[in-house]
Amino acid sequence: MSLRAIPEGPLRHGYTTGATATAAAKAALLALLQQSKVENIQISLPRGEKVYFKVPFCKFSATEATCKVIKNGGDDPDVTHGLEIGCTIHLDDTKGIQFVQGEGVGVITLPGLEIPVGEPAINPVPRQMIGNELENLLQAHDMDYGLSVEVFVPRGREIAEKTLNSRIGIQYGISILGTTGIVKPYSSESFIAAINQGVDVATRNGYKKIVINSGGRSERFLKKRFPHLADVAFVQYGNWIGDTLNKLSNSDAQQVYMGIMLGKAVKLAEGNLDTHSRNVLMNTEFMKKIALECNYPPLLCDKVESLKLARNLTDIFPFEEQEAYYLKLGEYCHRTCAPLIRGFNFTILLMDLDGNIIEVPAP
Repeated sequence: MSLRAIPEGPLRHGYTTGATATAAAKAALLALLQQSKVENIQISLPRGEKVYFKVPFCKFSATEATCKVIKNGGDDPDVTHGLEIGCTIHLDDTKGIQFVQGEGVGVITLPGLEIPVGEPAINPVPRQMIGNELENLLQAHDMDYGLSVEVFVPRGREIAEKTLNSRIGIQYGISILGTTGIVKPYSSESFIAAINQGVDVATRNGYKKIVINSGGRSERFLKKRFPHLADVAFVQYGNWIGDTLNKLSNSDAQQVYMGIMLGKAVKLAEGNLDTHSRNVLMNTEFMKKIALECNYPPLLCDKVESLKLARNLTDIFPFEEQEAYYLKLGEYCHRTCAPLIRGFNFTILLMDLDGNIIEVPAP
């Protein structure tokens, strides 16, 4: 995700990389079959919607054609918005459709994903969308060719460096994604899909100890604590703690450590499994309640209620292993997570901004 500001007014939906690649593929085959330039193309999305795409680039010969389409993510801040996604179609004498890796499209290098190792990182739904459109075109033109489908993204390798693809074994480029063809602005769907992929790849590659965390900074701190673990054993939950724990409970994980900064911890402790600021704000009354339960002096409890940021709890209570406030906070976090913990041991690691960690095992 980039840092584009949320626009005012109704948000515009967009189209996935999978839908965009499908448009490029269909345009390329149509140009090849009719030996003429294609400027616009209509495709069907998985739920039956018909949508049109402009085709700003199209070239063809007697045996192959290439078309490019610009990925429009609407008002969603995904890093692939505005990317050029293309497809080259080759006719051959084999039967069926073969996907080959093009420039900027990743290749699968680890087991655990829905696509076999060695295949280009084009997910099952986009493969099906592309296949359906191409097969329908061949039938409409009474053709019985085999097709080689090379999806490519000229800036894909550069963009992939801004994602976690390499961690889950997708190397050299981006993934071609999408289950509905439509991007809903600021939807959690893609992030939760990445969480599920991360857990699957970690466990399929033998990692039964998994460290979940909210993002880059907390993960850097945790890697110092677990230097023996490979990158694949670290899974970022962002704000979706509940979805992550649900996934882990249906996996082969045996030991899970959850690193969490104080800002998210006070929200989780109050019962919020989605800690995004648009859904829940810091509740200083609840934070004061924890202090009162620990029998701190009233003056300190009042200071807690006046805080503007949860991280400033460390100005009131030393961030140390046996400090009652943090142990009670961790206890409340465990209470929130407990209904979702099935089949693995679970430990919470509270963290401050300096990377200090307080371990709070399950009660």
